[in-house]
Amino acid sequence: MIYYIGIDIAKYHHDCFITTETGEVIKENFHFKNDRNGFTELLNLLKSLDNVSEIRIGFEATGHYAINLRLFLEEHDYSYMECNALKVNRFNGVTTLRRVHHDKVDPIAIAKYLMATTYLPNPPKFYHKFCLKRLTRLRETLVKNRSKYLVFLTNVLDRTFPEFKPFFKNSFSATAIFIINKYKTADKIANMKDFESLRRISRGKFSYAKFLKLKELAKGSIGNSNELTTIELDSILKLLTSINFEINKLDSEIETIIKELNPPILSIKGIGITMGSAIIAEFGHIPRFKSAGAMLAFAGLEPSVIQSGIKESNGKMVKHGSGYLRYHLMNAALYVMTHEPIFTEFYYKKRNEGKSHRVALSHVAKKLVRVIYKLETDHITFDSTKLR
Repeated sequence: MIYYIGIDIAKYHHDCFITTETGEVIKENFHFKNDRNGFTELLNLLKSLDNVSEIRIGFEATGHYAINLRLFLEEHDYSYMECNALKVNRFNGVTTLRRVHHDKVDPIAIAKYLMATTYLPNPPKFYHKFCLKRLTRLRETLVKNRSKYLVFLTNVLDRTFPEFKPFFKNSFSATAIFIINKYKTADKIANMKDFESLRRISRGKFSYAKFLKLKELAKGSIGNSNELTTIELDSILKLLTSINFEINKLDSEIETIIKELNPPILSIKGIGITMGSAIIAEFGHIPRFKSAGAMLAFAGLEPSVIQSGIKESNGKMVKHGSGYLRYHLMNAALYVMTHEPIFTEFYYKKRNEGKSHRVALSHVAKKLVRVIYKLETDHITFDSTKLR
């Protein structure tokens, strides 16, 4: 006998409905709280069912409210399937003419949906990929904030020492940050004497000639400094130091998790740990997708279809799904092109067809997704000689 369990997820409590493959209702409108006691009630209910029977649990993919329930079910060796809310609603609309949306109806609809579709339980190691997704998204946020602080730093330097950043080719290297942090103003930089520290930090790249040149620029700088700009610099530099420390800490955690998962995507040259982790985290369990086309739809990379009468054509990219995922896939396409000639050839093939750089790059990203699907579903490493 198969038990079908539909669970309607909410913030403070969940509703549960249990039926069998024959349609016998075992439990109707069972409420349990989103806490330890509520989960224990659910566990006791599950244990009361026939042990030799198969239990299929389903609930809508409703963001973070279901996280603890997922972890609890995984901890106690129960499988579960996340159901697409739109599909459940459409299925419910087909099977009934009633226009209702009530907590008592939702778990019933989910249970019936489970009975009518192929049961595809979430894979093990959910916690790893959940953590990976949270960490990669947090890292993305911190990197964006760091970029803002670097803009603030540039604005201050444009007033106090406008020649400084062009001297370092408009970038903030470790050497540049060290100098600003230690000396702050052009007057103090003009009188700096600690060349050895700069040579050591730059690993020998900051020569004595550059040292003297920077001091000369500082002496003739048109910038103006005062107590306020020093306070600004102190504040910005402290924020940069703090955010860099946090990013490095996240990188270490991300690397630990992705090495444990060891996804085949990392065998593609040009896709490093950070980028590969973000892609895997956003896609989740890739074998759950029926095809590479389903992955493209999930990422919002497939073109829209424009149909009028007997005419049909493809429109612009639909851009549904995760913006994080599309961003990393497009970036990955750019990096992979520099390491794998077959992707480069494909890019220029699209350019020769009249596609713009961005459109051609999106085609490379689509090709990359198809490759990723093949690698992850067949558990094989990337071999460019087998790619057509």
